[in-house]
Amino acid sequence: MASKAPAATGRLMLGFRKWYYSMCGFNKLGLMRDDTIYEDSDVKEALRRLPENMYNDRMFRIKRALDLSMKQQLLPKDKWTKYEEDIHYLSPYLNEVIRERKEREEWMKK
Repeated sequence: MASKAPAATGRLMLGFRKWYYSMCGFNKLGLMRDDTIYEDSDVKEALRRLPENMYNDRMFRIKRALDLSMKQQLLPKDKWTKYEEDIHYLSPYLNEVIRERKEREEWMKK
């Protein structure tokens, strides 16, 4: 019975993640999780490093979400961003920028 506990816990956590993702509401505007990250200097640098087509897709999603928000509307349910489709497109770039910044700070300490 102990061997089934981790699998059940994993399914429970996945269910909770999907529920929380749905409750956040940004997916109902067609946004992805990385579209909602606060833009500090690290995020701005990561955005600068994004390929042009990914950056343009991000800007389209954000402008569409702003337009829908101003109209107090939501996308039709079939156009909502699904949990499975939400890729973390900015995270690799952001992790690299943070790693470089920390390395630079360590270098300056010496």
